[in-house]
Amino acid sequence: MNKKVKLLFLTGLLIVAFLLSGSPLFAQEDIQKYKTCGYCGMSREQFAFSRMLITYDDNTEVGVCSLHCAAVDLSLKLDKTPKSIQVGDYNTKKLIDAEKATWVIGGSKPGVMSKKAKWAFEKRENAEAFVKTNGGDIATFDQAMKTSYEDMYADTKMIRDKRKMRKMQMQEKR
Repeated sequence: MNKKVKLLFLTGLLIVAFLLSGSPLFAQEDIQKYKTCGYCGMSREQFAFSRMLITYDDNTEVGVCSLHCAAVDLSLKLDKTPKSIQVGDYNTKKLIDAEKATWVIGGSKPGVMSKKAKWAFEKRENAEAFVKTNGGDIATFDQAMKTSYEDMYADTKMIRDKRKMRKMQMQEKR
């Protein structure tokens, strides 16, 4: 085998290994497609660790920043059936199956669009390590989603108050 063929073979092997590794570069393709949350307008790249991608059975998709905004979307689209619900792994930011993830509810880290944080982890041991350091409770997707709906009124009020305060501060600067 000559040098050129070896180099071509190794390059191909590296590309395949890169693609199979679940590279964040490819895992975050959804962020390029849906740069901001469809509900609150927050950057999905900045919140890649909590972003979600819902694909419905009619192949429509919505990209949101958090479980809070995913709950809003699921409530508004009652006639659609989710085909897949993916969430960013808290540690790697890679999209994972939200229903298979290990969730952590609460803890010392502030939540995204929520007073009570809800984080997803691909590996249970990473969720347990997070709880050991930051507090919170291990949960399932259904428990995290239920908590999100229970927190909806308080979270929505908190978000409105923050936005109102921000508008007042901007008007004072003028």
